[in-house]
Amino acid sequence: MSASAGSRASRSDGRAGSARARRRARRATSGRRLFAFDRRLGFRLVAGADEAGRGCLAGPLVAAGVLFDYDALSTRELRSLAALNDSKQHTAEAREQLYPLVMRSAARVVVVSRCVRGIDARGLHKTNLAALRDAVRGVTAGVPGEVLCLLDGFAVAEFEHPQRAIVDGDATSAAIAAASIVAKVTRDRYMRMADARHPGWGFAEHVGYSTPVHRDAIQRQGVSPLHRMSFQSLAYQQLAL
Repeated sequence: MSASAGSRASRSDGRAGSARARRRARRATSGRRLFAFDRRLGFRLVAGADEAGRGCLAGPLVAAGVLFDYDALSTRELRSLAALNDSKQHTAEAREQLYPLVMRSAARVVVVSRCVRGIDARGLHKTNLAALRDAVRGVTAGVPGEVLCLLDGFAVAEFEHPQRAIVDGDATSAAIAAASIVAKVTRDRYMRMADARHPGWGFAEHVGYSTPVHRDAIQRQGVSPLHRMSFQSLAYQQLAL
């Protein structure tokens, strides 16, 4: 390799390394941005709700509600959640690390699960809205004072507190991002346990999502009791069952 080529390669490697470092730095401080968003809304009590499993072929839909009391959050707790972000932006290991930090820092956490047969009977969208509503109602029940409720992209009916639907809320609001972590970790843990009871479909690997491995398993051995059979589920349009 010529000296000039080596110099260009070195500069390219340096730029790539700098880009990776910047991405790591953004991930390490994303929580500050999300908490700053919630604080600007002007409420002491902010509740967020999000769900996991909406687009799955199998398994329950899990919604979580997380309430933060911004007068009670300590600097140490805020620092511990500096990497908080949308659960999809984290690895499974990172989500597991964030989960206990959210549980310790939140004033309240509520988890709601909707089973496969319930999803089939009522339809995915109605089930999703009802689960989000129940999660936020549960986390705000009996709380003195006004609570601002934030939901990721959806507003829910029949609700007592002020609410806002935030587009890309799990990457914008700390309360919604925290709820997304709780919902995702809870659901993934359940699906990994379900893999032992329903072997052969690979639930521990794909946790019910529509992956090639999952679709091949369905074509090979049919469906399990955990599979959603309603065509209200958009994910099922990928298979002719």
